[in-house]
Amino acid sequence: MKSTPLKIKNSKGHFLNARLELPANQKPNHYALFAHCFTCSSNLNAVRNISRSLTNHGFGVLRFDFTGLGSSEGTFAESHFGANINDLLDVHQYMKQNYEAPSLLVGHSLGGAAIIIAGSKLGEVKAIATIGAPSSTKHTKKLFSHQLDEIAVKGEIEVNIGGRPFVIDREFLENFDNTDLIDTIKNLRKPLLILHAPFDNIVGIENATELFINAHHPKSFVSLDNADHLLTQQKDSLYVGDVIGSWVQRYLKPKENKMLDPE
Repeated sequence: MKSTPLKIKNSKGHFLNARLELPANQKPNHYALFAHCFTCSSNLNAVRNISRSLTNHGFGVLRFDFTGLGSSEGTFAESHFGANINDLLDVHQYMKQNYEAPSLLVGHSLGGAAIIIAGSKLGEVKAIATIGAPSSTKHTKKLFSHQLDEIAVKGEIEVNIGGRPFVIDREFLENFDNTDLIDTIKNLRKPLLILHAPFDNIVGIENATELFINAHHPKSFVSLDNADHLLTQQKDSLYVGDVIGSWVQRYLKPKENKMLDPE
């Protein structure tokens, strides 16, 4: 497997930190784009494991940091949900111009919600896979709901998410109210795989139920048994990558390109 660092300029002029993972023979059959979870980065172990697992199924996988997160330029306040979608569209366009348009979108947690919206706008995308995704973008506001009155007065505040401080403003919060994820998924008309752990205590399993019920066939659901939300166990993230890599083959044109065993 080959891993290539990239810097991708988005429509706001920020350079996004990215990494392209290629199969052992460096000749991918298709490309995939990975969207990480809220306040995470593309360097999360689960993201790396899933990406590298997908390369064994013939994918070139582009994982990147959203604006203001990881090693990407910009501030966290600029990394609201709408900005995440725009970053996905910009990175997809970069891949289309420099490599090949990604045909698979994979998203973890809020990144899963973002790829549903982005995938609805991209004709080249043939399949979408979400991992622990919420059924409403408003779900994220619960992380700092106790400070909503404060932001109305001050305009911006510092919040603590997962033990780390982040500055957010009024626009950041309001952006989570501007998207109807269920309406989008009702009109998606693309193969959808929903992976979710039944005991996820960050994004409850009822979110997966709502997404699945409102989606059109072909749709699939895979229970992640006792995995946690961040897939901290390596076996869980590798399993997710293998399941997605096998599932999506049905919806992509096969290519005569034999993969090498990375071992």
